[in-house]
Amino acid sequence: MKIHEYQGKEILRKYNVAVPRGGVAFTGEEAVKIAKEEMGGDTWVVKAQIHAGGRGKGGGVKVAKSLHEVWEHACEILGMNLVTHQTGPEGKIVKRLLVEEGVNIDRELYVGITLDRALSKNVIMVSTEGGVEIEKVAAETPEKIIKETVEPSVSMQPYQARKLAFALGLSGTQHKNAVKFLLGLYKAYEGTDASLAEINPLVVTKEGDVIALDAKMNFDDNALYRHKEINEFRDLDEEDPLEVEASKYDLNYIKLDGNVGCMVNGAGLAMATMDIIKLAGGEPANFLDVGGGASKETVANGFKIILSDANVKAILINIFGGIVRCDRVAQGVIDAAKEMHVTVPIVVRLEGTNAEEAAELLNNSGLNFEVANSLKDAAEKVTSVLDN
Repeated sequence: MKIHEYQGKEILRKYNVAVPRGGVAFTGEEAVKIAKEEMGGDTWVVKAQIHAGGRGKGGGVKVAKSLHEVWEHACEILGMNLVTHQTGPEGKIVKRLLVEEGVNIDRELYVGITLDRALSKNVIMVSTEGGVEIEKVAAETPEKIIKETVEPSVSMQPYQARKLAFALGLSGTQHKNAVKFLLGLYKAYEGTDASLAEINPLVVTKEGDVIALDAKMNFDDNALYRHKEINEFRDLDEEDPLEVEASKYDLNYIKLDGNVGCMVNGAGLAMATMDIIKLAGGEPANFLDVGGGASKETVANGFKIILSDANVKAILINIFGGIVRCDRVAQGVIDAAKEMHVTVPIVVRLEGTNAEEAAELLNNSGLNFEVANSLKDAAEKVTSVLDN
């Protein structure tokens, strides 16, 4: 699950990680009130809040030198369709703002924490190239990214924070503040079951403070039951409507750009199904894992989600019957297809327990099913349907 920058900073404050003072606003008047009453000063930053990076380049971050400019920038940004390299050409509508105090920046750095899946350990990455997309740094100057892995049983150690702070070229007060910052950030990452904590830029002020000027945090959905307060940060306006709908039925769904709807039980099998559709010359329209049960209700909800995508021109159902019997799945597919009045071609491949009985049920259903005898055959049949 993703959250907004201001929500990430709210979490960081609880772990004593230094962030600028600020507040969220939904109108120009609220933005002015926050700048005037909660912060004071004479310089503020008005920042669009969407689940995407590159907001500054898209015109979603503005510096204000007066309260009137705060109001002007807020009115300009609120409601705008903000297009960045992460939103795609369709962009995102800005519905809320973060108004923050200005910071006396001396240097811009980078720090990120995530899971290194190859090592099964968390890894902390720092770089002197703050304010730049880390992917660009990795591609052009990978030597400028310094990594430190953390043993899960002992968590991050002070010596590791000192090592990373030295790697950033910090000394004296700056070094001391950076060590405190890194240890606090790791505690926030670990304590919230985050999957990503990224500060870009991490700034060093002329006064020697080390502050998170930006904050991006993502969380492991499977651990959210332990963090109800974080779950409340979920902003459905920032998520794909079909993915939101699928989550109501405990379906694992991700929308893609193709025209072949996929309904599969098991994440690994779903990935393999998408791959073989590509190899056969087709383009998957979604990732959809209906889970191990694949009951009539599950299949019906799966159809509902898939067919809500106007790009879908055919559906491939690929079920491996282990815990669940294939004939029961087949009957569920038949009943759901009748109830949903599915009109696009459907290719079904069922393998496992009672697969032969399932094929007979599908063939005798009187519906527009193509029964495949292998995954390769299923992919070829669904792509050939599209070509006709």
